[in-house]
Amino acid sequence: MTPDLATCLWFENGTEAMAAARFYTGLLPDSGIGTVTRYPDIALPEGAVSAGDPMVVSFRIAGRAFLALNGGMKQPYHYSQSTVIPCADQAEIDRLWAVFIDAGGQGGQCGWLTDRWGVHWQITPAALQGWASGPPARVKALMEEMMTMSKPDIARLTAAAGLTRV
Repeated sequence: MTPDLATCLWFENGTEAMAAARFYTGLLPDSGIGTVTRYPDIALPEGAVSAGDPMVVSFRIAGRAFLALNGGMKQPYHYSQSTVIPCADQAEIDRLWAVFIDAGGQGGQCGWLTDRWGVHWQITPAALQGWASGPPARVKALMEEMMTMSKPDIARLTAAAGLTRV
C-alpha cells in the first residue's frame, strides 16, 4: 500500500505543530489528528524543542493529508505555496475568514490570508474557477472586482461578472 501524499508544514518549536494541527482540524468536516511522533531523549537544538515534544503530527483537513513538523528553527512560508479552501457559499467564506482572523491571522487581497503561524490560505468561492473560465469580458469583470476585495463577496463577484447567483 502506498502512503498518502501529504503536505508538510514546518513549525519552529515544540508546541506549534500540535496547536496548528488542532486549529486546522477544527475548520472543516472530515478532519482529524492521526499519529503524533515525539522527540526522543537525544541531543536537540537548545530551547526550540525538548524530549517528549511533538516532532511530527499527522492530520487530515477535509480528507487531505498533512504533516506538522516541529523543526526547531524558523522557516518562513512563501506566497508561492498556499492551501485553497473552496467554499460552497458566502456563509462558509464568512465563517472561515472569521475563524482565521480571530485566531491571529491577517487578511490579504483576493481571498488570501495568512494564519498566525505564517501559513498562506486562499478562501474562495467553489464556483470561482468555473466563472473564470468563461468569455474574456466576464473574466475581466470578475477579476477586476476580485482585486478590490480582501474577503471574497459572492454577491459582488456574480453581479460584476453578470452571472446568475450560485
